[in-house]
Amino acid sequence: MEKVQKLFCVALLLAVLAIASNIANAQSTICKMPVAGLMSCKPSVTPPNPTAPSADCCSALSHADINCLCSYKNSSLLPSLGIDPKLAMQLPGKCKLPHPANC
Repeated sequence: MEKVQKLFCVALLLAVLAIASNIANAQSTICKMPVAGLMSCKPSVTPPNPTAPSADCCSALSHADINCLCSYKNSSLLPSLGIDPKLAMQLPGKCKLPHPANC
């Protein structure tokens, strides 16, 4: 069950990243997460050599509305942006953040 929750959260984060890449204004937010924060997480969810999440990524993720991000979990945009949903699912754990129960 925990694996499913992580996958869901990662997929949502990836969808948000996809939407964020289409937003011109860097001051915009998605699910209470600044676009700059979303973009700081992209190297951690992009194969073939993902990096560890940066402090900026984890900080942005810690302030995000995770349930909102979860609503993007089934988006087909994420893979089209080069984002691996499996890697995205690992971000909360790597940032030492709790996983939402309904994600």
